[in-house]
Amino acid sequence: MPRPHILITNDDGIHAPGIKHLWQALKAFAEISIVAPAKEQSGAGLAISPHHPLEIAQVAWPEEASAWSLTGTPADCVKFALSVCLKKQPDLIVSGINRGANHGRNVLYSGTCGGAIEGVLRGIPSIAFSSFDLKNTEYAAFEEYIPGIVNFVIEHPLPYGSLLNVNFPSTAGKTPSQYSLKLTRQGKEYWLEEPQQRDSGAYMLGAKLSKYDEHEESDATWLDRGYITATPIHVNELTDLHYLQDKKDLFSQNFCTRSLTSPASASS
Repeated sequence: MPRPHILITNDDGIHAPGIKHLWQALKAFAEISIVAPAKEQSGAGLAISPHHPLEIAQVAWPEEASAWSLTGTPADCVKFALSVCLKKQPDLIVSGINRGANHGRNVLYSGTCGGAIEGVLRGIPSIAFSSFDLKNTEYAAFEEYIPGIVNFVIEHPLPYGSLLNVNFPSTAGKTPSQYSLKLTRQGKEYWLEEPQQRDSGAYMLGAKLSKYDEHEESDATWLDRGYITATPIHVNELTDLHYLQDKKDLFSQNFCTRSLTSPASASS
């Protein structure tokens, strides 16, 4: 069986340690191509850069892997990889390893997840990898788990429109020897603003993790217990189908039976 072709991206930047560990974990398992932001793009989500020029450059990489940096977002990187850099479409896209967790609703802010979502929107199976610790991040502790997770997705394909969002737990105060894995549902936690005003009068948005009563099977619950969590996230169908079915006739009737003239025009 031929080795899979995997595209690696991230949001911490091409020179971040996490992407090196992700490559290290997969280099013996797959043919690797790398396209990542030239500088950190944390919090970029699924943002793209259609209104200013982007520069792409080949980057020296150990063992002569094909690697490029792009002055854009993770989603830009995936777009350029598929349209400019690669001669063939990858079998899988992996993004990370991010410095800091992307569990709960933080997938909506995450550039790491944004790169994976862009892959899913293009019909390519995608996985996002993040590590809980913002400081003293022990990426190497989790390298051995990555090929198994990737191989599981290859052998048990995700439904069309879904990505797998993987979060590694904190290693603080622990001996990172053996971790258990859980397939989980998405939690509710997300980064809430914590504005701080500087002497100049300008503000830093700041951030603090907001806590909620979580479902027993949520990624937040199991991550707190020290498990590696993997959450299938579906992004292909975003419609609230219940509201659509419940209100579509009433919506049409409401606007068919009343004047669409604005109140200001009607009274003049």
